[in-house]
Amino acid sequence: MSSLHHVTAIAGNSLRNLDFYRRTLGLRLVKRTVNFDDPGTYHFYYGDKTGRPGTVLTFFPWEHAGKGRVGVGETQQTAFRVPAHSVGYWTHRFVEKGVSHQAPEKRFGESVLPFSDPDGMSLALVGVSDAANEPNWSGSDIQLEHAIRGFHGVTLLLNEAVKTGAVLGNVLGLEEAAREGSVIRYREASSPAGVVDIYEAKGFLPGRQGRGSVHHIAFRAKDDAEPPGSATALILGRSISVSLEACCSKSRPTHLALPSTSLSIHSATR
Repeated sequence: MSSLHHVTAIAGNSLRNLDFYRRTLGLRLVKRTVNFDDPGTYHFYYGDKTGRPGTVLTFFPWEHAGKGRVGVGETQQTAFRVPAHSVGYWTHRFVEKGVSHQAPEKRFGESVLPFSDPDGMSLALVGVSDAANEPNWSGSDIQLEHAIRGFHGVTLLLNEAVKTGAVLGNVLGLEEAAREGSVIRYREASSPAGVVDIYEAKGFLPGRQGRGSVHHIAFRAKDDAEPPGSATALILGRSISVSLEACCSKSRPTHLALPSTSLSIHSATR
């Protein structure tokens, strides 16, 4: 495996979702299609100019969906990367736009600006020193130098990290990089979108999917041949199935039902 391919979440009002991600965050609406499991529902794809894997956040907007609850067994937070000097710019922008956010904080030596979208989805911007050299794009009034570059990673909220950590390491090929308090960081060092943090939080209530919840996260395989090999390496007795729905690539994702959350593997071929 290499890194995150995409993250898919659940939204409420579709127009509010479009306005926030296109105008407030400056992401591009890469594609609009339908939810193949529910053809009466849109499926929005946001990303950079070309919709590269590792930049795409997608949504199923269900107008009347109940509000989700972050809890054990869920993706707690989805983080984007921006240049390190841009965290202050985004803090001022969120104040001006009335975006719900917290004060910047330090995690693993990086500046992090936590915030929420209008449906309560937990997000963050992470200041990364070399992000300034990456391709950038902005379709709103955001200054180009401060534009979001793509994903930094995700945080999973779990009772305990052992089983999911084994899947991340033995199946997906991520390495444990550091520990900070109750958070264990796994990452694919060669990819900027390769961070998965496990937050061990014993005794928390289980999560409940709804508006503001992550539906699933997907990882990017190196080529078409890798997903079956990776799936074969899964030794925890979990089910494996091949989905016919592709994201912004022509690949067929292999979906893994894992202990912590819904994951899938996509070929790197676009």
